[in-house]
Order: sequence, then structure tokens, then C-alpha cells
Amino acid sequence: MDARTQFKHQGHTILKQFLGADEIQQITRIVNRIYEQWRAENYYALVEQQLINMHSLTHPQYFQGCGQERIEFFELIASVKLTHAMQHLFNTEIYFHNTQLFFNPHNNEKQPYWHRDLQYSPITDAVQEAEHNNMLSLHIRIPLVAEKGVELIPDTHNRWDTELEKNVRFELNGHSNSEALPDSVIIELHPGDILIFNAQMIHRGNYALNPTRKALDLCLGKPHPLVEGFLDPMGLPTDEEINHIHNRTWYDLARELAATQSKNKSAYL
Repeated sequence: MDARTQFKHQGHTILKQFLGADEIQQITRIVNRIYEQWRAENYYALVEQQLINMHSLTHPQYFQGCGQERIEFFELIASVKLTHAMQHLFNTEIYFHNTQLFFNPHNNEKQPYWHRDLQYSPITDAVQEAEHNNMLSLHIRIPLVAEKGVELIPDTHNRWDTELEKNVRFELNGHSNSEALPDSVIIELHPGDILIFNAQMIHRGNYALNPTRKALDLCLGKPHPLVEGFLDPMGLPTDEEINHIHNRTWYDLARELAATQSKNKSAYL
């Protein structure tokens, strides 16, 4: 089964050894520096709240005094071969939305939880269901260490919840969002592999099978009114930086969307 067919039917696909060792090394170097800064600034929350991820790794706060590295990072995560692969898979305009870094919780008390990404937004579940087949919100997972770190329910990118899935996701009728669900698949990845999956399919992390976990997720998508408002322009290249980024299609579209959002907000002030 080729990657396009697999994604169409299952909501995810893996491109094995898509990134070279040098690319992983460069990404890891920058991510490690950002992560150490974030840990120092958020250690209390990391421990007390049992955090499993951070977001907005492209935010300027992580590049004070090293602006050139920000441009380098933007170029690394939007390489020509990756943007071409995404165009081949989806044949639609894709924009850059955000980044996340996933890691294990501080201790093993926290249990992984089933969810769809917009579940924790103000958007009601009924609205999400109605627009489900009109949205394309994606994660590209780039593991920086080997992991069995994501568990998915195939085909839930095409359909909404069964009664059991709904009960588990929302912890209804005595169910827990960490309990096992039928037909789940645990994804095994190695540095160089990339996993592309639909962010609105039912999924969860996996901590127990991974002594350490460090995975960079690129959050991308097709423009849609439900998600465009969550785009943070601070995570995008500036007017000056964009001129130094060679493969800028994802960022150009994101900047256009952000500018439109800003203009629409100003019109109501």
C-alpha cells in the first residue's frame, strides 16, 4: 500500500528513513537548546502538572541573540523534499501552523489519554463532527530518539466516535480516557522516519514503552475557519526573515492567513 492510499484509508502513513542523519543531527541540536531553555523556565509546571509537551518552538523568545539559527530552523523543518512529499500526498495548499515537542511525563503516574486535537478547544464536539470531513489538520512527527510513542485508531479520520469511543474520550458512564480501545495501533519509529497523521483522528501518546521520548511534531494543515484563528503570528517568520528562507510556501500561506485574521479583528475594534 502506497503512502497516499494508506493515509486515505487509515489516517496515517510512515515515510521510512525520509530524513538523513545530518538533518536529524541539525534539528536535534536546535531542539535540545530550546528544550533546555523551556525546562529551566517551566520546571515547576513540568513536575506539578506532569506536562508531556511544549509548543511554539519557533517563537522568537527561544532565539534571542541567535536570529540566524531561527532562519536555519525554519528551513530545516520545511525542506524541499518534505514540502514536495506533502504536496504529493494531499494535492492541496498546506500551511505551517505550529510546532510541538513531546516527551515523557516527569514520573509514571500520568496515564496517556485518548483525544482528538480540537477536543480541548472552545469548539463544541457537535461542530467538530459536522466539519470533520472538511478539515485537514496534520501532525508530522519527527522522532529524535527511537520510540513507540503514538497510538492511533485507524479510520477515525473518516468517521466520528462509536459509543464506546465517545464514552472513553469524555470519561462518561464510568469510563476513563486512558483505558484500552479496540483496533488501536502503536506506531514504532526510528530517527529518520516521519509519521504523518490526521490530528483529528482519535489518538494518544504512549509513555510506558519508551524509557525516553523526544519527538518534534510539525503542525500543518489546509486552511479552515475552525482552526485558522489559533494561528499565532509570533511563531512565523518576520518580514525580514522570510526573505532569507528559500522554501517558503508553507510560511507564505500562514503569514497571509495571520494577516487576514489580524485585519478581521481590527475591523471589530
